[in-house]
Amino acid sequence: MKITKIDVMLINPHAEDNKPWTPVGIRVYTDEGLYGDGETALAYGAASHGAYGALLDFSEKVIGKDPLDTEVIWEDLYKSTFWAQNGGPVIFGAISAIDIALWDIKAKYFNVPLYKLLGGKMRNTLRAYASQLQFGWGPVRLGLKSAQEYADAAKKAVAEGYTAVKVDFFNFDKDGNRLGHEMTTRLLPAKYANMIEERVAAVRDAIGHDTDLIMENHSNIDAQGAVQLARIMEKYSIFMFEEPCTPSPDVNKFVHDHVRIPISQGERIYTRWQYKQYFKDGSIQMIQPDLGTCGGITETKKVCDMAHAYDIGVQIHVCCSPLLVPAALHLEAVLPNFTIHEHHVYYLHGYNRQLCVHDYQPENGYFTIPEVPSIGNEWSDYAFKHCELTTVK
Repeated sequence: MKITKIDVMLINPHAEDNKPWTPVGIRVYTDEGLYGDGETALAYGAASHGAYGALLDFSEKVIGKDPLDTEVIWEDLYKSTFWAQNGGPVIFGAISAIDIALWDIKAKYFNVPLYKLLGGKMRNTLRAYASQLQFGWGPVRLGLKSAQEYADAAKKAVAEGYTAVKVDFFNFDKDGNRLGHEMTTRLLPAKYANMIEERVAAVRDAIGHDTDLIMENHSNIDAQGAVQLARIMEKYSIFMFEEPCTPSPDVNKFVHDHVRIPISQGERIYTRWQYKQYFKDGSIQMIQPDLGTCGGITETKKVCDMAHAYDIGVQIHVCCSPLLVPAALHLEAVLPNFTIHEHHVYYLHGYNRQLCVHDYQPENGYFTIPEVPSIGNEWSDYAFKHCELTTVK
């Protein structure tokens, strides 16, 4: 079997309440009629056009190769593209999209769900948490203001069966304006520290003490502010203190040594080589590799297995179109050190749900594992009709 062509897609889902949202995906075709879909998880931020261009370049290198040779192709992309060694999200995003599409083809070829090829599922259900509640918890993207609004969003998620929620309490000010880095770095002034604590206290009171509370920081605060904030929040039983600082091993170690809340890092760490120092110094208790920027299934599985050797938990990060949600579920079903699955509020939004054939949502806070022989999803006709598409042959 040979790869014959690849469609590279820069998708415009027409998201009125999230206009920068631009998923980047591919479809890989073979001479036996099988095809596989993949995605670079750079739909947000400011890198989607770079990811699209990288995929055009990287796709040329796999035409004519056997798609079942996932390890061979991964290593060739890593070693023969010059920039991949010690590369960043654009480069590893391109490798990720291709790798995921190849695993999709492999599962179809052997006619089994993806988890069978990864070692077999260790569990039938996966605990999930409602993520990014600062945007509300519903079909429209908001910017929450008052502590009561945060509490109401958390109560709504818990009423749906979630036993854990995650919130970035420092995304918006009291007027709902997005806070820039000039306001969020360095030691925090009292008005901001008090605003954050008011919101945390309201959410903890709303969800009670049997629901886990994850505090998201998106690396927007620095090490000094992270320590300051963590010490204030210790009394609220924070389950994880996520991305508390710049994703640098030394900086993260400083925060770890000065706080008593478990730390999660990883959506901006891209390979096993970059993760290695975090594992060795014991400065994180949870990793969150992004399936669409960490080298796809091939590399993410290796990173998670390395973490297992250090008794570090895993939550696979997926924030792009819904294409990669079932792929993440397949991998998490296999991992001995899986802890919890992140279900992003963007997967409740219509502009995202229309991009794929299947729409996976948890029931009572738990996912089941798709049993279809593939990664579990594929691009919809809508995605193909609303994209800039280039075919590489």
